[in-house]
Amino acid sequence: MKLGIDLGGTNIRFGLVRDGRVAEGFSVPSFPKEATLEETLCYLTANIRKLVAGRPFEGIGIGVPSVVDCEKGIVYDTVNIPCWKEVRLGEILRAEFGVPVQVNNDANCFTLGAYHYFGCELPSFVGMTLGTGVGTGVIVDGRLFSGRRTGVGELGCIPWEDADLETTCCSKFFLRRGTTGREAAEKAAAGDPAACALWAEYGRNLGRMVSVAMYAYDPDMIVFGGGIAASWPLFQDDLWTYLHGSHQYGKAVSDLRIDVLTGDDVGTIGAAYLVSQ
Repeated sequence: MKLGIDLGGTNIRFGLVRDGRVAEGFSVPSFPKEATLEETLCYLTANIRKLVAGRPFEGIGIGVPSVVDCEKGIVYDTVNIPCWKEVRLGEILRAEFGVPVQVNNDANCFTLGAYHYFGCELPSFVGMTLGTGVGTGVIVDGRLFSGRRTGVGELGCIPWEDADLETTCCSKFFLRRGTTGREAAEKAAAGDPAACALWAEYGRNLGRMVSVAMYAYDPDMIVFGGGIAASWPLFQDDLWTYLHGSHQYGKAVSDLRIDVLTGDDVGTIGAAYLVSQ
C-alpha cells in the first residue's frame, strides 16, 4: 500500500491506497491560518501515524496547492498556509517515516488520479480542477509532465482582458457577478433566464481555456474536477459550441473526449501514484 495525502485549503484527506482505491482513510480540517510551521508539521505527522498505525506501506505521495520543486520535495508559498514559505516537506517526511516521499501540486495529483481512473491508456491527457481557482495537470506519453517547479499547465495565469483566464473560469467569475456557483446552479436548474445566460457565458470562457490546452498539448482527453465541475450539464453545450466554432483544427475537436470526475478521493489516489511515477 501507498499513502496518499491531498492537502486542500479546507480539508486534508489521507488514504492508504491499494490497487487504485482508498482501502482506508479519513479527512481532517486543514491547518488554522495562524498555525506555526512546527504546529502544522506536528499535525500532519500525527495524522499520518494515526492512519498507518504500524502497518507497512511503500511510500508517501502528497499534493499541495503550491509551487513545488519535485526533485527536492520543497514547497514554496503554499496557498492558504501562510507559514509554508519554503518547506523541505519531502526531506522532513522521509526522515520521520523512513519511506520514499514524492511531493507535487494538487492539480497534478488530481490529474494523475483521474488518468488512472479512466484506464491510463491515452498518450496525452489533461486534468482541470474548477473551484476557487483553476489548476491544470498534463500527462504526456503516460507520465505526469510537471516541469521544473510544477509550472506546466498553469494556463489560468495567461493574461486575459483585465485579469487572466483563471478569473473567467473559477469561482471569481460568479463572485464578480454578485453570486456564487452554487446559487447560480440552483437558479439555472429552476429555469432562471439570467442564471442560464451566466452559465452559457461560463461555458464559452472555459471553452477558451480548453482551446488553449488543445493547442498546447493536443490531448486525447480532458477531465474536469472540483466543485464547479458538478454543474457540467449547465455549461457543456456552450463549451462545445465555442470549440466547434472557434478552434482552428476541427478534427482535434471532434476527436476530443471530455468527462467529469468529482469524487473526493481522486486527488488522494493520484498522490499515492506519485510514488510509482
